[in-house]
Amino acid sequence: MMEHGLQKFYSIYKGVCMEQVVPREALVKIAEFVYEIPKSFRSDMRVPARIFVSEQMLDQLLTDRSLWQLVNVTTLPGIQTAGFAMPDIHEGYGFPIGGVAAMAVHDGGVISPGGIGYDINCGVRLLASSMTVQELKPRLSDVANEIFRAIPSGVGKGGALKLKGAELDRVLQEGARRMVELGYGVPADLDCCEENGCMHGADPRSVSFRAKERGAGQLGTLGSGNHFLEIQKVEEIFDEDVAKSFGLVKDGVTFMIHCGSRGLGHQTCTDHVRQMVPKMAGWGITLPDRELACAPFDSHEGKAYFAAMAASANYAWANRHVIAHNVRQAWMNILGGESNLRTVYDVAHNVGKREVHEIDGKNVEVIMHRKGATRAFPAGRPEIPEQYKSVGHPVLIPGTMGTASYVLVGTEQGLKESFGSTCHGAGRRMSRRQAKREVRGATLREALERKGIVVCCTSDQGLAEEAPLAYKDVHNVVDIVEGAGIARRVAKLVPLAVIKGN
Repeated sequence: MMEHGLQKFYSIYKGVCMEQVVPREALVKIAEFVYEIPKSFRSDMRVPARIFVSEQMLDQLLTDRSLWQLVNVTTLPGIQTAGFAMPDIHEGYGFPIGGVAAMAVHDGGVISPGGIGYDINCGVRLLASSMTVQELKPRLSDVANEIFRAIPSGVGKGGALKLKGAELDRVLQEGARRMVELGYGVPADLDCCEENGCMHGADPRSVSFRAKERGAGQLGTLGSGNHFLEIQKVEEIFDEDVAKSFGLVKDGVTFMIHCGSRGLGHQTCTDHVRQMVPKMAGWGITLPDRELACAPFDSHEGKAYFAAMAASANYAWANRHVIAHNVRQAWMNILGGESNLRTVYDVAHNVGKREVHEIDGKNVEVIMHRKGATRAFPAGRPEIPEQYKSVGHPVLIPGTMGTASYVLVGTEQGLKESFGSTCHGAGRRMSRRQAKREVRGATLREALERKGIVVCCTSDQGLAEEAPLAYKDVHNVVDIVEGAGIARRVAKLVPLAVIKGN
């Protein structure tokens, strides 16, 4: 039931039931680029809902269910401070994508698979080369096509690496570290991965046979949808000192890999949601949306899901690690000599983490839900790799085809305002179905190629689904992040080649 005497609307607008759209008058501007839906908006809210957004983007949000989903998040047991939404917010399963929530581990907090997402540890790895774009240009097409041949992409596509039984379990337990032992990549890569590429607490026994079956042949593969691999150039540097720490130079060549845990992670989420739903009444948990299905973090089901999620996250780090290895091999096949592609960072944006944050003057251990959101920790946090301790770790914000991506760094203000979290990309503004209605893939391919961008994708339909107009403007999204003070820009990257699945 809504408070403030707000009228319920049952009409349908753009296919959305209006009783699940937050009205404009419910939002209060509390700072530049920060709006809040007060706790008094609905009687079941435990904390306010807080959104990092501009006035312009707010208008679009008010036409879908994403803010209503954020309000629903605030009803979860153990939630701290507020439910947060980043400027790339859009509708998701249970939680909105771009949603962030911290649940107190030792004070009745829950863990919700919908707050982490189906593609567990979907994330981004950035590689940097010492080669300049001018040096690469004559062989750009050759390198892009060699990578396209080397890295399977598309729905259900498997790779050359087939691991089963105990070998797959070791990957789920050890993540990217196990891939180094098997000859993929180098130890230095692990130093530049969130969690060093291996999340503690993983237990392969909590991952179902079906999930393992789906993941057995998919290591080293991109998948489909918004997953991609781009060859990019560093077009602009905003902070010379931090960029130097990250190894980024103007006109340098970079490779951005965006993918996750494939079918294994999706199945893991499905399995554990099914286990939690029938148990919630017994835990005394009542939710406004069953898609928020959750379990007390200290329950058997909560611990089992966390262990399975961590194992799936390890699979995703291993997956990006193998892809990066194959990018290096393709690079050497075309250009010869030793590969000079260095891992800048690998960051997750669909994951749950045990973290300690200061809340009301006390250090509180929480389970951080970041769904379509990424860590943005400033200098000094113990989780940051040694080489970035003095500046903060790289924050990787991929854009859309033909636009730009950004490298940012976290701030002390962001640590206080959003538990050290920021957006994970531009964020969709229209469905894939609508994008296919409005965009011809062949026309988009031609437009990208006219801009000098090499396109490696066998499906024009796949291109149409991920057209730039289907997403918010990444420049505006990053402006909001910086304007709100939760992260700041370090470098802007633009695509030279786009490699995508069907």
